[in-house]
Amino acid sequence: MVILKLRIRTAEEWRELAPSDSVTDPVFVPTTDELEPQQAVIIEISSQLLPNKVLIRGTVQSWRPALPRMRVRAGATIALAADEQTKLTFLHEVFSGRRTDVPRRRHHRLPVSVSVRYRLANSSSFVDSAISEIGVGGALLTTPEPLPIDTELTIEVTPPGAAAPLAIAGRVSYHVPSGGSGLRFVSRDGDGDRRLRELIRRLRAS
Repeated sequence: MVILKLRIRTAEEWRELAPSDSVTDPVFVPTTDELEPQQAVIIEISSQLLPNKVLIRGTVQSWRPALPRMRVRAGATIALAADEQTKLTFLHEVFSGRRTDVPRRRHHRLPVSVSVRYRLANSSSFVDSAISEIGVGGALLTTPEPLPIDTELTIEVTPPGAAAPLAIAGRVSYHVPSGGSGLRFVSRDGDGDRRLRELIRRLRAS
């Protein structure tokens, strides 16, 4: 997966690159790397105004070279993934100053679209689902309705190129407006932590 790094210095700069509040409209990312239409990318957004880097999935619509005489920057027009609306809204709120009480995360989250299944702690039945982001500390599980806070569960995800799924224990720690359930991973020993980091590495490289 290609990762485009986008450093934002001011709110005005952000609005110039992402003028719309909706993921149905594209954003522009300055880059001299030539990209192909329909190429999947991740935009890594960093700023002193943000508590952490924010990573958003998207697809290249077009790329243009620089035209120095016309003061045109090289860059790509990126269509954002439909399920990244919550992150886009968060970015607009932070850069506009409407949201300031955002805690800093210990670990970055990688935006993904990966099928998983999960089982509640008091159940033997698995439910098919997906995760839209994952990090060493937790993941965002797609659920029709938010699971109750402190719900304990186990998710199973198969790393790219692997035959067997990886089981990860977690606990619901927050909700998002889209209905997703934010998980905090628990009870990881040294080997479990290593396998989780390897999973994230494979997902980033896929």
